[in-house]
Amino acid sequence: MKIISTQQHAILDYITVLIFVLAPTILGISGAPAVVSYILAVVHLTMTVLTDMPLSLVRLVPLKLHALVEAIVGPVLIIGALALLPATTARWFYIAMGVIIVGVWLLSSYESSNEGGATPR
Repeated sequence: MKIISTQQHAILDYITVLIFVLAPTILGISGAPAVVSYILAVVHLTMTVLTDMPLSLVRLVPLKLHALVEAIVGPVLIIGALALLPATTARWFYIAMGVIIVGVWLLSSYESSNEGGATPR
């Protein structure tokens, strides 16, 4: 059941960027895991502002490609955290973010922004 619209998904994407930016400071994550969090924030922001969906700035990336990236990133975060990080706050943060990204991916309607009632620019 796809209960998250493209506009809601865009809002969740921007929230995800904020989480990746703020988590190292709030959770006390440092070193490489913090750097990865900042890199993920930049990559996620770039994908969001370039994806053909509501609230983006430039609609260059097809929404289906955005969906594919999220389908890959979520499991990679989970597997990477389990394989590479000791049982620390950073590990649980990346597992949680991976689960959330997979959940949002599963519940999102990835119809183009001109479908599903979104207002074209």
